[in-house]
Amino acid sequence: MASSFRVWHCLLALSLLCSIACAQLSPTFYATSCPRLEATVRATMIQAINAESRMGASLLRLFFHDCFVQGCDGSILLNGSGSILCPGVVSCADIVALAARDGTFLLGGPIWAVPLGRRDSTTASQSQANTDLPAPTSSLSQLITAFSNKGLSARDLTALSGAHTIGFSQCQNFRDHIYNDTNIDSTFATLRRGNCPAASGTGDSNLAPLDVTTQQTFDNAYYSNLLVRQGLLHSDQELFNGGSQDTLVQQYSANPALFASDFVTAMIKMGNISPLTGSAGQIRANCRVVNS
Repeated sequence: MASSFRVWHCLLALSLLCSIACAQLSPTFYATSCPRLEATVRATMIQAINAESRMGASLLRLFFHDCFVQGCDGSILLNGSGSILCPGVVSCADIVALAARDGTFLLGGPIWAVPLGRRDSTTASQSQANTDLPAPTSSLSQLITAFSNKGLSARDLTALSGAHTIGFSQCQNFRDHIYNDTNIDSTFATLRRGNCPAASGTGDSNLAPLDVTTQQTFDNAYYSNLLVRQGLLHSDQELFNGGSQDTLVQQYSANPALFASDFVTAMIKMGNISPLTGSAGQIRANCRVVNS
């Protein structure tokens, strides 16, 4: 009995600690202070995607890049663009998180409640971006390490990589893969070479869709592409190349609901990477610059 009580007591303590940590961010954080926030972000995203469907993918990757460098603190927007809704109340970091969710949903992906309450950083770090963001040339072990460094599992890595079901990448990011790698479908490689010259410095910014089949729709086709060696980036194809993630890629390809569920879980988990809360950081009046 005493042993059982001690176990229960420890579990209760752990639960309380978790609830305190998780309570830092909440989907209802702005319910009183800025109740129209989510509706306004959604309406703005509808306009943006109607004007240019690539915006959904761009803002989803913006959130990823923000969270991987210094945590989800809006630092990626410094010297970027835009002023914000409910000045002095809503952080740029939270707007990025909401825009990423809405862009995903509006292109056919899942919807989820975004934990909010982040504050904005007063600094940005190019050097940390260069070291912490995984490169398109990364091996599977390098990808797993990069995500593990942020508290994300290999499963999170594979689920979040599904964001490459929308959007485009530049020739300079996939040139080596289509010309030098062997784990690529030859017909697919030939197709991509048509818009990506072999010589470095030539056509570097030419674009190709990350998902060759449904580039403007958020679905699980990305994983089906990997099964037939049609991943655009070297790092994409590494997820299905005889390694530890092969089985999960096959599962996501066969089960879109499983992918959607794991993607939502991983997005929420990523959104909790080192947020600034309480009195840390600031609420920027303009997302491009720190408050004077």
